Amino acid sequence: MSEPVDRLSALLERFRVRAHLFHNGPLCGITHYEAVPGRAFLHVLRSGEMTVAHPQRAGPPRRLQVREPSLLFYPRPLAHAFHNAPAEGSDFVCAVLDFDGGDTHPLVRALPPLVLLPLSWVPGLAPALSLLFAETEQLRCGQRLLADRLFEVVLLQLLRWLIDHPEQIALPPGLLTGLGDPALARALVAVHEAPGAAWSLERMAAEAGLSRSVFASRFKQVVGSTPADYLAGWRISLAQSALRRGRPVKLIADDLGYANASALSRVFAQKVGVSPRQWLADLDRRAASAATPASSSRPEAGSGTPEM
Repeated sequence: MSEPVDRLSALLERFRVRAHLFHNGPLCGITHYEAVPGRAFLHVLRSGEMTVAHPQRAGPPRRLQVREPSLLFYPRPLAHAFHNAPAEGSDFVCAVLDFDGGDTHPLVRALPPLVLLPLSWVPGLAPALSLLFAETEQLRCGQRLLADRLFEVVLLQLLRWLIDHPEQIALPPGLLTGLGDPALARALVAVHEAPGAAWSLERMAAEAGLSRSVFASRFKQVVGSTPADYLAGWRISLAQSALRRGRPVKLIADDLGYANASALSRVFAQKVGVSPRQWLADLDRRAASAATPASSSRPEAGSGTPEM
């Protein structure tokens, strides 16, 4: 039980996150960022101060004062605006994040609407940020691609910190708090790595090194669901990912440990509210209605909507 486990690789290998740098430099006046389906934001305030504004009843406070270099992470679509001094604009590096599956990505569901952290709180960020800032300070071959990858490293470092310090930002019960519990993390990682195995409460408890009763109680308290519900939710998330890639329901059922396609469809309908076929049709319909000639998957460099 003393050996550490890799708590993130199995999850992020199945549900990838991609970053795209879109702004580097000062911002002054008011800059708006719209809530666009499927779009997450990661902003790094290098220097300066600002006020951050959110819509009423959006979740985060209506207005926040940021007075030191900080990281602002919006894992789900949420409109926000930066208010910077007209003359002494703050310096930013910003990226949009594409989570596989958007709002159905397990990490997106586990995170609060805004993570705001002073950079000084996360010492592990320093090496990656130093490289990121160096790449954005002058134009070199492959700059944009390398900056994108470095932003992904920054996100990974942030997730590591959140798992190890859930109490400092009051993370709600969920996947990240579960991964922060050494015993539960072993069971969760085992399920993530082998979702189609014949998981029982006894087998999951054995992975955690706990009795059935202690494991079930602790899992419910820390993760916020029963082990069986979590297992079903993880499998359905994987099924949704496979459906988006065009994989047949029967093969998905075989991979995830269901007796047949009908068994998977029943659980899918219980969790999602519609059958796999209907869910995929609805997904295609939404994608078609959102596709316009002017649409873009990311903001252009220096964008948001500035008001000077």
